[in-house]
Amino acid sequence: MRTEQEIIEGAGTVAVVGASRDAGKPSGKIPYLLQHRGFRIVPVNPPAENLFGERTYASLLDIAEPVDVVDVFRPAAEAPEIARQAVAIGARALWLQLGIVSDEARAIAEAAGLDYVEDLCLGRESIRLHIARTPMVRLSRPA
Repeated sequence: MRTEQEIIEGAGTVAVVGASRDAGKPSGKIPYLLQHRGFRIVPVNPPAENLFGERTYASLLDIAEPVDVVDVFRPAAEAPEIARQAVAIGARALWLQLGIVSDEARAIAEAAGLDYVEDLCLGRESIRLHIARTPMVRLSRPA
């Protein structure tokens, strides 16, 4: 099992389940932050057509490209199904955001060999550990 640092360092593509267009919510701020730290963001949000300049998908199962980390901003009750989908698409890690804990999701992910993190913010950890895929550039957020 890789450490949080190793997971983030190895992440190129991050599927964000529950990504939001609301910049006031963590699910709107963190994907934007990660994108501007050089990570490829793939938003999963059924009602939206695109977020952060990227096409959105209704579920992880609809994503055609490889995903390194599945970052979850959904209630813990939904985490086991998200874990099953993460396994099905061959993701390398399942990351449940701050405040989200699921023993069942952990069991599903770990049984399939996925790295697993819960109750921790991927964006904050990338900052704390000074991990960015590209040099930071100050950009204004699109409206």
